[in-house]
Amino acid sequence: MHRLVIVFVALALALLALAAQPASADRGVVRFATLPSGEPGHPEGIAADAAGNIYAASFDPTPGFDNRIYVFAPSGMLTDTINLTGHDPLGMQFGPDGKLYVDDFGNGTVLQLAPPNHAIARTYAVCGGPAAGCGLNAIAFDASGLLYTSDSFGGNIYTLDTTTGAVTLFVQDERLKPAPAPHGFPGFGANGLAFKGTDLYVANTADDRVLKVAADKTISTFVESINGADGIGFDSAGRLWVCANQENVLYVLDANGLVADIIGSFEGIDPDGAPRGLLFPASIVQSRGSMYVTNTALDFRHHFVGETPVTTFTLSRVSLGPSGR
Repeated sequence: MHRLVIVFVALALALLALAAQPASADRGVVRFATLPSGEPGHPEGIAADAAGNIYAASFDPTPGFDNRIYVFAPSGMLTDTINLTGHDPLGMQFGPDGKLYVDDFGNGTVLQLAPPNHAIARTYAVCGGPAAGCGLNAIAFDASGLLYTSDSFGGNIYTLDTTTGAVTLFVQDERLKPAPAPHGFPGFGANGLAFKGTDLYVANTADDRVLKVAADKTISTFVESINGADGIGFDSAGRLWVCANQENVLYVLDANGLVADIIGSFEGIDPDGAPRGLLFPASIVQSRGSMYVTNTALDFRHHFVGETPVTTFTLSRVSLGPSGR
């Protein structure tokens, strides 16, 4: 009897220890939507409108910038396709004016798409594009409605007044540039953007860091060693979610940059050619109690020996739960 009690106590202690550790399984990651077959794939940018619709932009490597923005209802059903042939969309976000703003990476511009037909209503020239050493990547708005966009190649953060069209260099810093090749991979510096109060958080993908830029433009390191830190976003509980595109996971960080959770994994290719779990998660947005993630599924590295290629592209969803997870 004494031995049996010892066994039960040991088992209980082991279960408590397991529960106290941050979760790292793919628990909670489900396929939310599937991009239409035969259309441009590799979804990268993501945004959510006030009605709960999810917008995902293709980042297809096909020459000529043949891209789309796909609009999915909260159910995951495809409801609209916005043709962006000639454009190279990456980060995007709805502004306080209800219009969708999109970084046109290949052209160095920001596009303004106006409802209800989402036609390009205005184009803002920000930089010369990759040919000029500039790669616009992500968008965030501050509390006043001023647009901020990251330049992954030049180490710049620009502001854009969407009313006047005025573009201003907010900050430029070596810490926002990609690490010199071959030390940093993928070769993108300043990437995902997110505001918390007046502090701007910036992911540096090549350096595996998230930096914090204060209102006075002081830059500090918020967290390090997130392999391929890409898209970022705060949830309603104030935690920062970081897409680790080289780990195929999502980091959830508390206010001090400590890891509260690690969610997701890549589990192979489904029979329909879609990634099971997360594969190169690139951008994230919260909408109606869930976090939505693009699986860009870029072939930057091999995952499993003999793995079949990705032929179907997806978005994933993680429910925050009634307690905010």
